Amino acid sequence: MNVTSAQLVVAGVVLLALFVLWLTGVRKARAAREAARSGVRLLSLAGRVFFTAALIVAVQWVVITHPGRNFWTVVAALGLPALLASFVLVRSLTVTALDPRRGGRR
Repeated sequence: MNVTSAQLVVAGVVLLALFVLWLTGVRKARAAREAARSGVRLLSLAGRVFFTAALIVAVQWVVITHPGRNFWTVVAALGLPALLASFVLVRSLTVTALDPRRGGRR
């Protein structure tokens, strides 16, 4: 069987097209995997946030509704979560600038 140069070119183009399709599929699969991971991370973070909030609210409710409550227990039950929340908010909203004289580029 004789193979012409045109047949070799067509075979090369078909192999190149198959390789490009395979590479595209790999990239799409990787992107889908990363999207699924970020969704799971977000769900996990949201679950921890809601659980912690529910725990804080439960402790505050118990302290406030307890008949023999002390002033300092109410201050602690309401003040400590407020301090933690303000710390987290200030830290997350603070913009830090990198000093170009200190350290190098990474």
